[in-house]
Amino acid sequence: MDTTRPTWQPPLIWRAAQVLARVVVALLARLEVSGDVPEALRRGPLILAANHISPFDPVVLAAACRARGVSPRIMATGGLFRTPVIGAAMRRAGHLRVDRGTAAVGRALDDASAAVSGGSVILVYPEGRIGLDPGMWPERGKTGTARLALACGAPVIPVAQWGCHEVVPYRAPKGLLGGVARSLVRRPVVRVHFGDPVDLADLTPAAPGAALRATDRIIDAITDSLVPLRPDEPDRPRHVDPGRPVDTSRSQRPRRRA
Repeated sequence: MDTTRPTWQPPLIWRAAQVLARVVVALLARLEVSGDVPEALRRGPLILAANHISPFDPVVLAAACRARGVSPRIMATGGLFRTPVIGAAMRRAGHLRVDRGTAAVGRALDDASAAVSGGSVILVYPEGRIGLDPGMWPERGKTGTARLALACGAPVIPVAQWGCHEVVPYRAPKGLLGGVARSLVRRPVVRVHFGDPVDLADLTPAAPGAALRATDRIIDAITDSLVPLRPDEPDRPRHVDPGRPVDTSRSQRPRRRA
């Protein structure tokens, strides 16, 4: 990919929102950020691939990315864009709409491809939803992230996070006030780790199965980065959200203790 072209510049509203995110996270939790994004990649083109464990994820990731000098455009569910105030702010900030379960979902990949080709940093959730694995390990991923990376030739950095589920419950806004109140008192530790770029160099986009192999590598890289963030919770999380359903149909079961 040609990295000499002008890169996308994050709007002021998004840079201000990242500063606000750091303030909000500091009030509710103790944020620990490890790993880094190479300086040459911070302004894109780049794909950040993160695990998804809580509705609070985007706020924490916005704060963590701010700490590493990155302003990613987030691929977010279309429901957020239909919200009058939040939707308008997300559009102005340059985030990308994903209408899952509709005929328009394919347009999201085209929009993301154009954004990455234009020099943007994109933040994606390869699982495609908040994970429902009983151990809260990354689920088997959707192939969209891998197809985007293979088509654009952009590097992929895995981002693992842990602790957001202790702040905001799965069924928020139901239970939101209780979760926030507990967090204000307990201030749980929330950890984010930026891993090493995923090696996809040997995969040819048009080759049969390339997207599936790339997807597995990305999910495995996220999982490997997550292991040291939860050393005393190798199988099940200590904090159990009673409103969180369990679904084992997409459990990845990769290398967890390697």
